[in-house]
Order: sequence, then C-alpha cells, then structure tokens
Amino acid sequence: MSLIIKPIISEKANYLTDLRGAYSFLVAPKANKIQIKGAIEAAYGVKVADVRTMIYAPKVSAKHTKKGLQVGKTNKLKKAVVTLAAGEVIDIFATN
Repeated sequence: MSLIIKPIISEKANYLTDLRGAYSFLVAPKANKIQIKGAIEAAYGVKVADVRTMIYAPKVSAKHTKKGLQVGKTNKLKKAVVTLAAGEVIDIFATN
C-alpha cells in the first residue's frame, strides 16, 4: 500500500505552493512524518525540508427516512503539507 494517496489541488494548496513552495497531499492515516518524507522523496525525486501533518476526524451525518434514522460517516483523513528544499519543484500535472 502506498503512503501517498493523492495530491490536493485546490485554491489554498496552489496559493501555498506559489507562496512558500509547500505541496499538499492526502496520505495514509497511519503514516508518520518520516515515512511521508521518504515516500515523497522516492516518488518525485526531490529533497524535502519539512513535513507538517493534520488529521481530520470522520464526519457523522444523520437523516430521517421512512425506515427511520439513517446514520452514516465519512472516512478519517490525514493531510500532509510538504515544504521542499530551496530550488526544488514538483510537477503534479505531469503524466507518467
């Protein structure tokens, strides 16, 4: 199983990339910072300077239907914001 699930492409993520050279990724919830750093360096061939992570708890939703109360939840997410060394760039939109 790969630790990197997918890069996050949003306005805020693009702003951080332009401003600080920081790239955002969805990663496996059990991955630690050292594993994330190694996976990014191996996958993209760049030097990682810093890794910051954040965990998002699952969101619970409920709705009333004919059959009663239906309860569901989303998956737990972990995001990693990776800052690269000076002069390093990741081309997220490149096709492999």
